[in-house]
Amino acid sequence: MTAAPQALGSALRAALLTADPKVKAFAARQVARDWRLGRLDFRFDQALPDRPAWPERPELLAPRDMPKRGKGGSERGRIALWHALAHIEFVAIDLALDIVGRFGAEMGREFADDFLSVAADEAMHFALLERKLRSLGSCYGALPAHAGLWQAAEATRHDVAARLAIVPMVLEARGLDVTPATLDRVRSQGDTTGVNILQRILDDEIRHVGFGTKHFIAFCNAHRLHPQNHWKTLVKSHFRGAIKPPFNDSARLAAGLSRDFYQSLAS
Repeated sequence: MTAAPQALGSALRAALLTADPKVKAFAARQVARDWRLGRLDFRFDQALPDRPAWPERPELLAPRDMPKRGKGGSERGRIALWHALAHIEFVAIDLALDIVGRFGAEMGREFADDFLSVAADEAMHFALLERKLRSLGSCYGALPAHAGLWQAAEATRHDVAARLAIVPMVLEARGLDVTPATLDRVRSQGDTTGVNILQRILDDEIRHVGFGTKHFIAFCNAHRLHPQNHWKTLVKSHFRGAIKPPFNDSARLAAGLSRDFYQSLAS
């Protein structure tokens, strides 16, 4: 008698409760692969942790306590940049795993397909950035990191529309805005490897914002809500920061995030 396949919920919980960064990245890619190959049942049999497991390092600091990176062209500044990016991608692995485990039963299989592919991408991004840090004589965990990135997940853990509005459609969309300038700076340093990593991340993040926007609009349509108006209401309620220009309008539009969502909230 063949054993029943593992539930997707159990696999997601196990990956979220993996603290070692490299092992977590591997676990996220394995869950995505197992799901794609039909090895996991579309069942959510276990509650998710309120907070994922994280390593002892990096030390997590409030944004106001984060040290200055230093000049971008210095060795210290370059390491600080790549470390900050690695931390963003590490937390993004957990955000993608959590959104599937927390809201997948409500949202369906296509939602799981999309955001498990996001988890695999974020894990790959983290691996590329960790390798980049190693090439500079450092590693992930060597510097303090921003403690606030998981706050968006905590603030939206009871509402899939709020989670989609804040994480892909605000935080990841902000990545579309700021990455081109970082790309130009890294290119000016003659860092071809760094340019290739950033370009890969930018291309993938357009797709990630697109997934968030697609599922947000579908949710609003199913519940007879006006997408742009509901998004603005959720951002005002759940996002502590500001929606700040300049915007990468072309990348945002490629992701389906048109100006009528965010322009009136720009500060």
